[in-house]
Amino acid sequence: MANIARLDPFNSIVDDLFKGFFVRPVGYDARVVNADVPRLSVDVTEKNGAYVVTAELPGVRKEDIHVDIDGAQVTLAAEVKREKEVAEGERVLHTERVYGKVSRSFALPQELDETRAEAKFRDGVLELTLPKKAAAARKAITIQ
Repeated sequence: MANIARLDPFNSIVDDLFKGFFVRPVGYDARVVNADVPRLSVDVTEKNGAYVVTAELPGVRKEDIHVDIDGAQVTLAAEVKREKEVAEGERVLHTERVYGKVSRSFALPQELDETRAEAKFRDGVLELTLPKKAAAARKAITIQ
């Protein structure tokens, strides 16, 4: 399902403050310190009978994004690929860019109409427009 991580902004400020005190800049290897996975930040709003999902996917190509809809369940998956491999004799001194796969699933309050769903991807932001499925009309039954 969804990866849940605690956001502690104070901890990252303290880490940034003291990072250079205990580690030599030349021997600094951010892959060990910054061993987190790519993040998938999502906003969901409701507008005109549809849900609008906005997800930030920096560094992801359109071809590497997958969206699945199953009833009211939405699954977003993406892969950030490493564009440049380390060459022979090359030594990485510092890296902060993150690579790998990320996915996120969440349930919306009402079932979705998959046939009318739309997706737009521009400047690293995915915008999904997910129309709600029309509720089935109630049927009164006469008692004989």
